[in-house]
Amino acid sequence: MPNLPDVVLWSIPAFVLLTVVEVISYRIHPDEDAAGYEAKDAVTSVGMGLGSLVFDFLWKIPIVAVYTAVYELTPLRVPVLWWTVPLMLLAQDFFYYWSHRGHHVIRILWACHVVHHSSRKFNLTTALRQPWTTLTVWPFYVPLVAAGVHPAALAFCSSANLVYQFWIHTERIDKMPRWFEFVFNTPSHHRVHHASQGGYLDRNFGGILIVWDRLFGSFVPEVERPVYGLTKNINTFNPIKVATHEYVAIAKDIKAAASWRERAGRVFRGPGWQPAPPSASAPPSASASAPAAGQAPVEESTAA
Repeated sequence: MPNLPDVVLWSIPAFVLLTVVEVISYRIHPDEDAAGYEAKDAVTSVGMGLGSLVFDFLWKIPIVAVYTAVYELTPLRVPVLWWTVPLMLLAQDFFYYWSHRGHHVIRILWACHVVHHSSRKFNLTTALRQPWTTLTVWPFYVPLVAAGVHPAALAFCSSANLVYQFWIHTERIDKMPRWFEFVFNTPSHHRVHHASQGGYLDRNFGGILIVWDRLFGSFVPEVERPVYGLTKNINTFNPIKVATHEYVAIAKDIKAAASWRERAGRVFRGPGWQPAPPSASAPPSASASAPAAGQAPVEESTAA
């Protein structure tokens, strides 16, 4: 097994220090247009982050079992060397892009990821607002393990990707140098991703690199100031409700659905998907419901 450091653990002091610096910066140089901090919101975000550590530990048991089985079955092996680690990071970031995009455009996956977008603030504690149901993420990385990447090396790359994304959750940084903005994910790009305006929805999915969005047509630059949160905000600081509200909404929509086709759509189509309205000659369906809380209307979802 590769002997790789726990990047998240080593980064915790930096997380705390940078968050304190950001809070102080708002006290010294307040910005009336910035989302800033709210005590209850920040506490909820930190609580969601701590809870995710517990649940991720539980999810790792079956995930590691599957990855280990795949790794043992494949004849391929990628050695952990100084020059292969950057390539593995690049490959992991590529699959992260598709995992992230999938978690925006498939409702049952969005039910997991919506947690991260549920804050109406955008600061470094928002980065800690992580879901508790990340069991939906692992299938996207099976190709890497099948290609011979050791599960421990994949875990290292995923952790490095997560740590990188911490600093981009801020309004205190305007723009990075132009060349950096072109290649890498930045606070400006990620502010767009967390915005709830129609033109910003389902954009800028990259983790470390923004080039994937440029290549696959999901990039939008920051022009107008973002409005953060969901298209329909959940207005709660209860961690359990934050973690589960969209699963509850899906269950209600399935119960009210008029057909199995509609039930499948409520689960596997995009957030806010609605069945086609009945024809003028047909009686209105009592099962048609409004978009679930926190979901964009279907016409606002831009990712394919």
